[in-house]
Amino acid sequence: MILSEEGLTVRQNNSDTKPVAKIQTSTSAALSRRVVEQQAAEVSTETDACTLAAPTPESEPTHFHTPTDFDFDFYYTQPDISRILQNLKKFQAQISPQVDGNVEKQNQMQAFPSICLIGLGRCGSNIATDVALLVHGARNFYLNEFLKTEEANAKKIEKSKSFSGGWLQRGLKLHGTGAKPVFLIEPLVMLGDLDKDIEGRVRYSSNGRGQLLEDYHKLKIMNFSEVHAGGAGNAPILGQYLAKIILNKDTEHFSNADWPFIHSYLVDSCGIRANQSRLYFYIFSAGGGTGSGMASEFGLAQQSSYIRKTFDIRPESDVDGQNQSFVFEPIFTSGICILPTISASPDMSEALHINAGRLLCKYLAEEWNFSYNPENINDECYDVTQRVRPWNAMMLISNDIMSYAEQSNEDNSRYIDVNSMEKYANQYISQQIFNILSAQAVTSDYDENYFRRAGINIGETIRLDANDLFMSLAGPVATAYAESVVPDNSTVTEGRRLFEHDKSRLDIDDLFCRSIDLPHFNNKTQAIEGISLLPIAAAQYREALAKYRETGFNADHLKNLCFFNSCSSVVCIVSLPKDYKLSYVDLNKLKTHLNNLFPNTTLKRYALVIGASANLSLTTLIAKSPCMSDDFLTLIVAYIKRCFARTEYRYGDMLEEAVLECIRQPEFDDKRLDEMLDEFENPAKILDTNWHAIKPMYEKKYRELIRDANKFISINDIRLNREAVKNAIKYLREIYRHRVSKTKIVSLNNYAAAKIKTETPE
Repeated sequence: MILSEEGLTVRQNNSDTKPVAKIQTSTSAALSRRVVEQQAAEVSTETDACTLAAPTPESEPTHFHTPTDFDFDFYYTQPDISRILQNLKKFQAQISPQVDGNVEKQNQMQAFPSICLIGLGRCGSNIATDVALLVHGARNFYLNEFLKTEEANAKKIEKSKSFSGGWLQRGLKLHGTGAKPVFLIEPLVMLGDLDKDIEGRVRYSSNGRGQLLEDYHKLKIMNFSEVHAGGAGNAPILGQYLAKIILNKDTEHFSNADWPFIHSYLVDSCGIRANQSRLYFYIFSAGGGTGSGMASEFGLAQQSSYIRKTFDIRPESDVDGQNQSFVFEPIFTSGICILPTISASPDMSEALHINAGRLLCKYLAEEWNFSYNPENINDECYDVTQRVRPWNAMMLISNDIMSYAEQSNEDNSRYIDVNSMEKYANQYISQQIFNILSAQAVTSDYDENYFRRAGINIGETIRLDANDLFMSLAGPVATAYAESVVPDNSTVTEGRRLFEHDKSRLDIDDLFCRSIDLPHFNNKTQAIEGISLLPIAAAQYREALAKYRETGFNADHLKNLCFFNSCSSVVCIVSLPKDYKLSYVDLNKLKTHLNNLFPNTTLKRYALVIGASANLSLTTLIAKSPCMSDDFLTLIVAYIKRCFARTEYRYGDMLEEAVLECIRQPEFDDKRLDEMLDEFENPAKILDTNWHAIKPMYEKKYRELIRDANKFISINDIRLNREAVKNAIKYLREIYRHRVSKTKIVSLNNYAAAKIKTETPE
C-alpha cells in the first residue's frame, strides 16, 4: 500500500506542549492509549512502586485510556543529529574490514550493507547466525580462490563439512573444481535474545559459528542482560513488555557501550542517506516468547522513527555542516516468521500455537489499520504519522513443510527430530533470503573486482530495489521455490536452444509446478523446494496438484483456492547462472502460469539475477492471500478461543463457526463477537502460574529502569483487546473478497458491420 494513495491529511496540533504522535490501532490497550499531559504535582516518595492501582494526580500525570490511540513518543529516538551521525561513524568502523595503511581505501569501504538481518529469540538468532556463516564462507572462498591451490581448497571443504552448508557449497560451486564460484554479498547480521547466554551459545557452538564473532565483523550481538537475563518464559506478552523497556529507555543510560551505536543504526537513522541499508529482515519464531513478543516492538520502533523522518522537514540550519542530508530514502522491512507444526496434532492446544495465533492476530489488526481502515482514510483530522505497522510484509514459513521435506527424502519420516526440523527450516529460509538479497543488491555490495573476474554484464540484470518491494509486497507473504540444473550452453546459439528439442533443456513447466508443490528435496541440487505454507490440508492439496499436472497444467484445479484466487500481488525472482540465457519462450510460459494461477493480482513484478547461483532458481513471493490458508486461520482461531472466549463458548465449535461466518457474510456482525468474547485477552490461559503475581514484578522493573513517570506503561495496557480481534477479521474479510476487473478491448470501430454492408448487394 502506498502512502500517497491513502488520501490522508496532516493534522495541525495547536497545543503549546509537544505534539503527541499517536497511531490508531486496536491491537492492544497499550496500542490504544492517549496520554494527556497535565501539570503534575510532586511524586510522593512513599508511593508503592509495585502497585497496580490507577495513578492519582498527586503521584503522576493521569493516563486516560481509549481504544484507539497510542503514544509513539514512548519509543526513544536520539534527538541530536550530530550524535546520530557520530554513532553511525563509530558503528561503521566496527563492522568494516580494516585496510592497513590506506586511509583513503578505508574511507571508501565505510558504507553499510544494503541488507540487515535481525535474528530475535533462540530460533531467529540461530537462523541469522547460519546465514552469516554461509555467506562469510562464500566470500572467503571467493577472496582466496585465485591464491590457494587445489589441495588447500580440498582441505577447506573437509573442514567445512562440520556445519550444514552442503546446499550452499553445491549451489555456489564452493568445491575445488576449478570453476569460479558465485559471490554473495555480506549482510549486516544482528542477534538479540533475552537469554543472557546468547554470546556463549554462538561462541561455543560446535557447528562452526564460534569463530564468526572474531572473523565476521558484520555480526553484532545485542546484549539485553541489564534489562532482563532470564528469557520470556514462552509468554510473548512478557517479551513484548521487556522490548518496550529496551526501546523506551534512553540509550545513553545503557551500560552496554555498543547499544547506542546499534540503536542509531537500527532506529534513529533508518532511511537517511548516512545509513545505506534499505532492507531489514526480522527473523523469529511465532511460537516462542522472546522472538514472538520482541519482533513487532522492534519493527514498530523502527517504523515510527522512519515515518516521522518522512514528514519532518528540518530547517536548513539543522543539517548545515553535517555533510549528510536527512532527506528520507525508501526502505523495506519484512518479518520472517516461523510457524509451529500443527498437522501432527489436529486437536492441538499447546502454548506455542496460541502464541503464534496472538502474533498473527496482532499483525492483521495493525495491517487493517494501516491499509484498509475507512475511518482512518476518511477522517480529515487524522495524522498520517499515526499510520504505522511493524513491517511492510511478514513472510510465513511453516515448520510443517519441513516434515514433508523429510518424508519425501526418507521412508522413516516418523522419526523426524527437532534438530532435523530446525536444520531444514534454516536451509529453506537461507535459500529465500539469498534470492531476495541478490535480487536487490547494488553493485557497491560486491567486491570491486567481482564483475570483472566473473565476466558478468551487470546491464543484463533486472533488479528489485527497496521501493519495488515496498510497492509490491504487503501483509502476510508466502514463498514458492524451485531450482534446476541447466547445461553449460554458453557456446550454443539462441536459435538452437529455441528450435531444437534438447532433452537437457530447461522444463519451465515442471520448474513452476515444483515450486508450488508440497516441500520436497531436489536430489540433484540438494535444495528444499516447494511452497512455504500449504493453502489447504496436505492430502487435498496433493490431490489438486496431481490433477494440475495430469491436465497439462490447467489452473482450474487450483486457482479457485482462496490462497491463489485472493492474491493481490506476486514478485517473481529468476536467478540464472552466468552465461545462461533464458529464452523468451520460457519466460512467456512462466508469465502464463502466473497469470492463470493468480487471476486477481493487481501487480506482478519480475527480477532477473545473473551470476548469483550456479543453478537456475525460481522464487515467487505471494502477497496477502496466505492469511486465507488453513494453518493461518487455525492458529488465529485457536488463540481467540483460548484467550478471549467466554466460558460457555470455550469448549464447543460455536466460536470457530462464528468466525468463519463473520468472514463469509456480506455484512460484518460484530455484535455476535461481543457476546462470545471478553474485552481483553487473558494471558493466564497460556501460563501455568499466577499471572497477577507476575505483573508487579515486571512493572517494578519498568519503573526502576525508566524513571520518567510520564513514560510508564502498565503491562495490562499491552494486552490485545476485542477490537483487535474484530480488526483482524475485517482484514480477512477484505482479502477474502479481493477481486479485480478484467481489461477488455474497447473500440469505436465496427469492422464487422462495415464488412456486412459492403458484401451485401444492393
